[in-house]
Amino acid sequence: MTSGQFQLDLAEVAKVTAPLGHATMADEKNVEFEQSVHSTFGDESATRGPNGEEYPTPEEVATLRRVRGSVPWSAYTVAFVELCERFSYYGTTVVFVNFIQNPLPEGSTTGKSGTDGQSGALGMGQRASTGLTTFNSMWAYFCPLIGAFVADQYLGRYNTIQISIFIAIVGHIILIVATLPSVIAHPHGAIAAFSVGLIIFGVGVGGFKPNVSPLIAEQYEIAHPRQTIKVQKNGERTIVDPALTVSRIFMYFYLMINVGALIGQIGMVYAEKYVGFWLSFTLPTIMFCFCPTIMFLMRNRYVRRPPTGSVLGKALKLWGLAMKGRWSINPVRT
Repeated sequence: MTSGQFQLDLAEVAKVTAPLGHATMADEKNVEFEQSVHSTFGDESATRGPNGEEYPTPEEVATLRRVRGSVPWSAYTVAFVELCERFSYYGTTVVFVNFIQNPLPEGSTTGKSGTDGQSGALGMGQRASTGLTTFNSMWAYFCPLIGAFVADQYLGRYNTIQISIFIAIVGHIILIVATLPSVIAHPHGAIAAFSVGLIIFGVGVGGFKPNVSPLIAEQYEIAHPRQTIKVQKNGERTIVDPALTVSRIFMYFYLMINVGALIGQIGMVYAEKYVGFWLSFTLPTIMFCFCPTIMFLMRNRYVRRPPTGSVLGKALKLWGLAMKGRWSINPVRT
């Protein structure tokens, strides 16, 4: 006899032997127990979803083969947007060192060097190039904290991404201005414009990067929150597992990231070498302009969650409360 049967038998005994005044209490407890059993293991009414989809039983979950579901087209468009963004980011940043560190090649006004030369523009040396490229890396990793907070707390992911794209485009345009031949001729003015563009560009990247990954996952997860049954052509009953589908979506997503980054870096190195830095900054900007266009055209087809509040502020408050009176600038007291 199982424990569930034993408890049901006890409930029946209590119903028969209890005084009349306590019969209702026994009935209520019996009903509560049965409801808990149904909520745990499911019943006939819980094996179908609102759209007629069939949910697997506990036995089927343990025995049936799992397969992935179909990837919605909206997820593919988000992945392509990420390809464009990574093309623009890596295509732009890959030429930073040569642009800052090396001087203009002899006879060049754009920084191009040809096959046997070394591309360059401002000629400010290794220390300046290392400092600015290191700052760019730090800035690109810090700004996503702000971008994620704004999306979760106020604007939502889609709106934050769109606003961030336009901010990044402004940064791209300023970087292009810094690479024009007439501006390169004045290195101090060029480096000032470059630094301003770098900061604005990083803010845009910070709003885009932490929100595009959750956005692509939401295109499937919200519409398919549970495992469902799918009968294959050969009659085999299988389980469509959302976890497998989301895993496949992210495989495509990171494929797009790598394709965009690879083509952007290789292509822009050739652009700076044979044409000039203005082209190696302009092409990523043109590619990046596909992002807001696609996002706008797909705005009514994307699954968009409203902001639900960020855990970052709560975590910082909790950390401050835990550390209150327990740390000091003086390392000895701490």
